Amino acid sequence: MNKLKKILFICHGNICRSPMAESVFVHMAKERGVEEEVAAASAAAHTDEIGNPPHRGTREKLNREGIPLIPHRARLLKREDGEKFDLLIGMDEYNRRDILRIVGAENANKVKCLLDFTAHPRAIADPWYTGNFDETFRDIWEGCTALLAYLFPNGRENS
Repeated sequence: MNKLKKILFICHGNICRSPMAESVFVHMAKERGVEEEVAAASAAAHTDEIGNPPHRGTREKLNREGIPLIPHRARLLKREDGEKFDLLIGMDEYNRRDILRIVGAENANKVKCLLDFTAHPRAIADPWYTGNFDETFRDIWEGCTALLAYLFPNGRENS
């Protein structure tokens, strides 16, 4: 049987980028028929928004794109998440540093930024500050597409 791949998406507050990435990734996995082979979740690197639902802009953008929002309340990244998940995916370099601080150097090989999987690695701008949820969505779509191609180079896991 195939090993379940556990992915944790992380951003600053877990109300904009990371719940959007989680929802997009799960949607794409279902469309590609690999939803039984992956598990996704999201978390915050800081305590600012713990317990809050996704930002209105995230909810509205996903709704316009026809992508179901994963039921969610912001939660804080924990040290044990470093052991629990196969990949810890931040949205920018600040997230990457925060993730490493929380999960420890022993999990450094699991820590990536979402757009690291693309041909053009870069940060995903935080729409909390930019207000541009369309741009954030485009970057997340690109990153999730590349992540799924990385995880399933032949469309499905081979092992």
